[in-house]
Amino acid sequence: MPRTRAPRRLVVADRTYLWSFRHKHRDGDVCRDVVHLVLDGVRTRIVFRKGEGRGISCCHAHDGFVATGPGKSLNLNEPGTVRRLVDEAAERGLLAGGGELDGWELFDAVLSRAAATTPGVPPGCPPGP
Repeated sequence: MPRTRAPRRLVVADRTYLWSFRHKHRDGDVCRDVVHLVLDGVRTRIVFRKGEGRGISCCHAHDGFVATGPGKSLNLNEPGTVRRLVDEAAERGLLAGGGELDGWELFDAVLSRAAATTPGVPPGCPPGP
């Protein structure tokens, strides 16, 4: 998928989100990958910070690749991944107030959602086609 900074539309039921992905660096902070969501003017950032056992795209892979190990990765540039993040965060009631969410707290549940949508996946296989 081509890298773009322009917000994309994601329609979930009767709601239309605008979303984009960015890789960010800040003085004194670790690298982070951020999914920006906007719904009815409310801004939410789902942030994945680089850390012990948590890899992000920071010069190791394509932008938007976050992982916790072999076969445990998500591509934050894919609309399906963003949809699963939105679904999980909404189910937990985290999107109403906006602000910043820790993406790693959603990671395992989103990974499970991805595996569940791919029929016939043997245990240990990464999600996707």
